[in-house]
Amino acid sequence: MSRKLLETDGREWVQKGLISEAQREQLLALYPTDATAVGLLPLLGSLLVGLSALSIVAANWQGLPELVRLALLLGALCAAYAGGEYFRRRGNLSLGMGLVALGLVLFGASIVLTSQLYQLIGYDLTGLLAWAVAGMGLTWLYRSRLLFLMTAVISGIVQGYNTGQLGAFSYLTAVGTALGLGYYWWRRPDALLGGVLATGLLWQAALLINHLHVKITWFFIPAMLVYTLGDWQPNRPAGRALQGPPLVAAFLFTLGLALFGESDIYAGQLRAPMVPYVAALAGVAVLSAVGKQQRGRLGSLTDWLLLLPGFYFTGGLPLAVATLVVLYAYSGSVLVRAHQEQNPDRVTLGTVLFILTTAVAYFKLTWGFMDKSLFFLLGGLLLLGIWWGLRRRAARTFAGSTPPQP
Repeated sequence: MSRKLLETDGREWVQKGLISEAQREQLLALYPTDATAVGLLPLLGSLLVGLSALSIVAANWQGLPELVRLALLLGALCAAYAGGEYFRRRGNLSLGMGLVALGLVLFGASIVLTSQLYQLIGYDLTGLLAWAVAGMGLTWLYRSRLLFLMTAVISGIVQGYNTGQLGAFSYLTAVGTALGLGYYWWRRPDALLGGVLATGLLWQAALLINHLHVKITWFFIPAMLVYTLGDWQPNRPAGRALQGPPLVAAFLFTLGLALFGESDIYAGQLRAPMVPYVAALAGVAVLSAVGKQQRGRLGSLTDWLLLLPGFYFTGGLPLAVATLVVLYAYSGSVLVRAHQEQNPDRVTLGTVLFILTTAVAYFKLTWGFMDKSLFFLLGGLLLLGIWWGLRRRAARTFAGSTPPQP
């Protein structure tokens, strides 16, 4: 609850007799007037002054002596960290953490500028790796969500630069991100951080697959390991958030396979050696199933439908039909579980997935021979009819779950 909610809805609660006016005033007293806007003025003023100083330094950077450049970088870095610690100790946590985050950014900028000064950045990843390590250290030191998010982004930038510019994959960066940020998230589960962590790990897994020049379906082995970690997390919202990005990747992959997989040329790019790939995928699936059983979530095993290796079918009708069946089975399972759990958000998700799958199936089956005006007319009516039926089913589910009014 917030003061804004009390101010906007509180009088209506009083009129309905839910609370008295005296109780509303007591609740308002628990949430004093927010002075965030006023508290931001010093930060904004300092930011403008800092930008002014940076613009002056940038305009004259090449003409400054080497020692002056190093002194400016070191001074700005120390000032940001010292200022952040000062405001944190005085109780202004938002401003303090903002300055610490600014210090982390300045640390990375200092690494780049110093490396350019000595012509090191194009040949050595050590400096940028130190930036990611510093971010992880600060995240653990201050236990800050902001620093966690920044470190995940920094690790992705470091890995992207390494593979794109240096032509190598930094396993140390990948393992450090997985262990350093992963263990932090495990000890302090958080939905937002889980989604960001999973996205960052998938990005690095994609870079690894591209660097190794192997079949792209190998991507789903590390991706589903990330998913499996969510199965073992006791905090369900945080675990589900970690599983979101791998499931999105798997669904989009299967959807693309349904649209374009009829060509053996395309499917051939996906077919990893069958025995080792299926064995690795089955091993991860077993680990996931054990975690689900330990947490009492065996119903979510249907998520693994998206990982059925249908691309081993020959291209053409068998592959298209098999993929569409998988998509329908998965979207239907999401709807069934959502109705069982009476979860309106998951009902909406399942409805969208089911309609999207139907649109793909309709396109694949009718585009080639149906008149285009009739194609769009019938397609629109079909999707609207399905949407209406699913929403009506959802309305009956939640109407039946509503407790009677006294």
